[in-house]
Amino acid sequence: MTSKSLKSLVLYTGLIGGMLISMFPFYWLIVMSTRTTSDIYKFPPQLWFGGELWNNISRVLQQIDFWGAFMNTLFVSGLVTILVLFFDSLAGFAFAKVEFPGKKWLFVLLLATMMVPSQLSLVPSFVLMATFGWVGSFKALIIPGMVNAFGIFWIRQYATESIPNDLLDAGRIDGCNFFRLYWNVALPILRPAFAFLGAFTFIGVWNDYLWPLIVLTDARKYTLQIALSQLNGLYNTDYAMVIAGTLLAVIPLIVMFLFISRQFISDIAAGAVKD
Repeated sequence: MTSKSLKSLVLYTGLIGGMLISMFPFYWLIVMSTRTTSDIYKFPPQLWFGGELWNNISRVLQQIDFWGAFMNTLFVSGLVTILVLFFDSLAGFAFAKVEFPGKKWLFVLLLATMMVPSQLSLVPSFVLMATFGWVGSFKALIIPGMVNAFGIFWIRQYATESIPNDLLDAGRIDGCNFFRLYWNVALPILRPAFAFLGAFTFIGVWNDYLWPLIVLTDARKYTLQIALSQLNGLYNTDYAMVIAGTLLAVIPLIVMFLFISRQFISDIAAGAVKD
């Protein structure tokens, strides 16, 4: 065996090993959702599927309004993702390719906001939502999350490297204003960045627990994470049922990730610009 083939063997062995390690928690989640709570505590651990999946799922659906919470979460996550993609891409494109007074200091201020822990803003944010009368409504989840510093930073970095200045100059010569340059020139090139930012934002909003727990007061508007937390008992918890509910909540994210990953790769090839 040559040194080149040996290196390839070691590389692929490491990649396969890393993939198996990263996938094991998802496999364990599926296995435990098909078992009883007593099976979860057994040693050695049960590593193969049981026959309690549908029983666990039916008990989840009986205990909480799963589908109502699912639709609430889908609505909030989808709308926040769309708004973040639009506003963050506009700001990121402006920071990358448009000159305006105070641009450097505004960007430094933007980066500074990323260094502030989100937990520190919970009380001021709640007071602000209460002042607006938004406590208990979806507006308290959607409006504060429709722009974020990371998304602007990410789009700005991607646009700086991927959008040629000559292409923008040609658009200006043809009479394009800022929005037409963004929509017709920048947007097709930014599609791979959109794929990542969209997936990152959607997953973050879908899994958010603390902020919805604080601002939502109506059980009919609970998001999925809040609804699933109601499965925990006061004195004991049926962990098999909780894990089955978690599996139901994770499946849409896995499906979305598989779709986005394929779209991400195809967009990189389609959006490439040759010099």
